[in-house]
Amino acid sequence: MSSSSVHQPRTPTATTRATRGRVIFVGTGPGDPDLLTLGAIAALADASAVILDSERQSEILSHPAITLAEGAEVTTLGSNEGGRPLSASARAKIVLRHAAAGSRVVRLVTGDPFLDNAVADEAAACVRGGIDFEVVPGVSSLTAVPEYAGIDLIHAGGVQFASVTDGKFSKANTGQWGSAATIVVSTLVSMVGGLVDAALAAGRAGDDHVIVTLHGGSTEQITLPTTLTGLVETVSAVKAPGLDPLHVIVGAAAEQRRELSWYESKPLFGWRVLVPRTKDQAGPMVARLRTYGAHSEEVPTISVEPPRSPLQMDKALRGLVEGRYEWVAFTSVNAVKALREKFDEYGLDARAFSGLKVAAVGSVTGAALQAWGIEPDLVPSGEQSAAGLAAEFPPFDEVLDPINRVFLPRADIATETLTAGLTALGWEVEDVTAYRTVRATPPPAPVREAIKTGKFDAVVFTSSSTVRNLVGIAGKPHPSTIIAAIGPATAKTCEEHGLRVDVVAGKPSVVDLADALASFAAERRDGFLAEGEPVLKPSQRRTSPRRRV
Repeated sequence: MSSSSVHQPRTPTATTRATRGRVIFVGTGPGDPDLLTLGAIAALADASAVILDSERQSEILSHPAITLAEGAEVTTLGSNEGGRPLSASARAKIVLRHAAAGSRVVRLVTGDPFLDNAVADEAAACVRGGIDFEVVPGVSSLTAVPEYAGIDLIHAGGVQFASVTDGKFSKANTGQWGSAATIVVSTLVSMVGGLVDAALAAGRAGDDHVIVTLHGGSTEQITLPTTLTGLVETVSAVKAPGLDPLHVIVGAAAEQRRELSWYESKPLFGWRVLVPRTKDQAGPMVARLRTYGAHSEEVPTISVEPPRSPLQMDKALRGLVEGRYEWVAFTSVNAVKALREKFDEYGLDARAFSGLKVAAVGSVTGAALQAWGIEPDLVPSGEQSAAGLAAEFPPFDEVLDPINRVFLPRADIATETLTAGLTALGWEVEDVTAYRTVRATPPPAPVREAIKTGKFDAVVFTSSSTVRNLVGIAGKPHPSTIIAAIGPATAKTCEEHGLRVDVVAGKPSVVDLADALASFAAERRDGFLAEGEPVLKPSQRRTSPRRRV
């Protein structure tokens, strides 16, 4: 056979194809953002669209570990016109609409996707629609919420689990409820009546011990004891919306709940704490407060704006690139952000700092530099402040230091402490306004009213300026509100504004401030218990005396 007769395979012609959509069903656990898995965090970082079960899940997206891609669209499923949960087909249509456009869709699911919620139908719809899907398992609320409520399931005598979010308590799901020592049911507030009817029909006694937990795993968790026939009345008294999730434990395990209530006994559990900082600055503080059970609300007291004229910063940036400085000293995260934005404007990156020494006023500012790819050469080991940095800054040495200039990008209202300290050490300081701080707009009227009337349990002040600005835009906190200050200078400013300070952090860091507030709350709680009094939050005891820590 001649070579000319041999069939030659065709080389396929390259064609441009549209990006194929993909759906990732991500379990988020029952309510505590700290239960997110590494897989969940990675999926969210790559998402072009995020679909939430409900608005309550939006708190997850503000967790410090979560970084959404720029431009990622966030959608909430919500309910139908009758206030009922959307059907599986309605949810699937929303998911497919986003995925059909080539988006990488993350569908956040409370608990575990295939165990706690009926999302298998959504996944099947993806298959029928030619859309790929995957699942990132999460911590199941069926086991986690009982643990958050202090329920020991090991000694429950055998457990029947059920997740019912569609209101259909079929005999196939409930037939074994009568003989089980303990049943754990995840459902919605509006469906409690159906749960009771199904349990009684299965043979449960009306006086069976019941523990019901609403908003399990969140800082709004409520756990109440009742009986099976008293369950509807108990839940109704809470006046929770019909679509709110709840967990019901019936039987032996509900009888055994004694001293294991660890979550709701956290020192700051249920406290409403005001954090006078922007969300991007308040992350570490809010995360720490959450570990103690507090619910934080951020109120920005300052707004950061560019300098009135960019000329000074432009000149300093050219000097930095041309080797004019020996050191660059950063006194705040905002200074890092301002210089980074200027670098982006000029098409520069962290490599421009090659050969320079970099100082940071504290660990938080240091972390902001590290996120930029810059490892600071100096962070004060003692007091993390301008004075602390000046105290540990090396003096200028004519032999060892070829250049005697320090670039100091900072706020327009910054004090002269660091400049004076470095000048005394022989350095020539070029003090450049990198950003301006102006008083923020007042918070919404309900927040201002809550501040003045004592509906916040505590306020945490991280600087003297936050004290002055909060009082200026929202008024003084109510006398019953616990006042916590990051250090002596901030505490003094509080007192100058007529605020009695209850807590001063041992070290000037936001984490230490949160720890100090928690210690105060724990001592306060122990004092109530020792006196045989109910443990009430500060917002519940308007006339309670203050104690200094």
